[in-house]
Amino acid sequence: MSFEDPATQDRLSTSLEKLRVEQDERDEIAGEPGENTHDERGEGSSQRHVDALHKREGYGFRPLSGISTPMYTSKAATAIKAGSPLPDANGLGWPAKSTHLRLQATDEERAEREKKLSAAVRTILECIGEDPDREGLLKTPDRYAKALLWMTRGYEERLADIINDAVFEEDHDEMVLVRDIDISSLCEHHLVPFNGKIAIAYIPNKLVLGLSKLARIAETFSRRLQVQERLTKQVALAVQEAIHPRGVAVVMEATHMCMTMRGVQKPGAVTVTSCMLGCFRTQQKTREEFLTLIKGR
Repeated sequence: MSFEDPATQDRLSTSLEKLRVEQDERDEIAGEPGENTHDERGEGSSQRHVDALHKREGYGFRPLSGISTPMYTSKAATAIKAGSPLPDANGLGWPAKSTHLRLQATDEERAEREKKLSAAVRTILECIGEDPDREGLLKTPDRYAKALLWMTRGYEERLADIINDAVFEEDHDEMVLVRDIDISSLCEHHLVPFNGKIAIAYIPNKLVLGLSKLARIAETFSRRLQVQERLTKQVALAVQEAIHPRGVAVVMEATHMCMTMRGVQKPGAVTVTSCMLGCFRTQQKTREEFLTLIKGR
C-alpha cells in the first residue's frame, strides 16, 4: 500500500475526520467543547500544549490512528501523523495479540488461564524426561504458572495508571537523570531471564515526571517478553509521550542467560543498547553530558 496513492490518502483523511469528530464529542461530554481548539497564537503555541497536557486523558496513551507498532519507522504512523507512537485503547503501549484478554479477564477467566498454564508446564516436565508426580515436582506446575504470570504482569499494567497524575509543572530546563535502575526481563526467544541496569534521562519542557515513575515505566515494559533493543526504545518513547520533553535518552546494560548458560556460553558478556530522542539525538554536547553522567560513580 502506497501512502501517495490518492485513494489511500482519502481513506486516511476520512479516518482522521472521524477521530476528530469522536474527540469533539468526548470533549463536549466532559464540558470542554472541541470547536475552539485553535487560538490566535497558532497551532504551535507552547501554552496550548501545556493546557492540553493538563487534561491528562491517558497521557497520550490513547488510540489516535489505530496503528500498533513500537517503532517510529512505521509508514502508516508517518503518513497519518497521529502524534502518538503508543496508540492503544487501553493505554497498554504496544499490546500483543492476547494482551487485552488478559487485562480484561474476570476472576474465573484468570483461574482458567492459570490452570491451562499449569497443565502446559506439566507437559514440559514429562517431555524433558521428568516425573511430574514425584514429591519435588508435584506442585511445580502450579508454582511456575503463578510465577510466570507474575513475571509477565506488565501485560496487565496501563501506562496511564502507572504515571498516576505524577506530572508536575516545573520551570526546570536542565537534565533529569535516574540511573542504575535494576531491570529483570524474559527473553522472548528462549524464555530465559536477562538482567541489568537502565539509565533514563530527559530535558523537561515545562513538565516533569515523578522520579519513581521513570523506574515504574521501565518495570512495566520489562515485565513482558522482550528483546533488549525494543525494551530500551519502548521506555524512551513512553517517557516522550508522557510529558513531551525536549529530549529523552535511555541506555541499558544487561547480561543475557541465553548467552551465558546455553548456546555460545560466554559468561560476563554485557549487551548495551541506547535510544536517543529529541535534543539528545541532535545535540552532541547534550548527549555527551548524559553519557558522562551515567559513567560516573
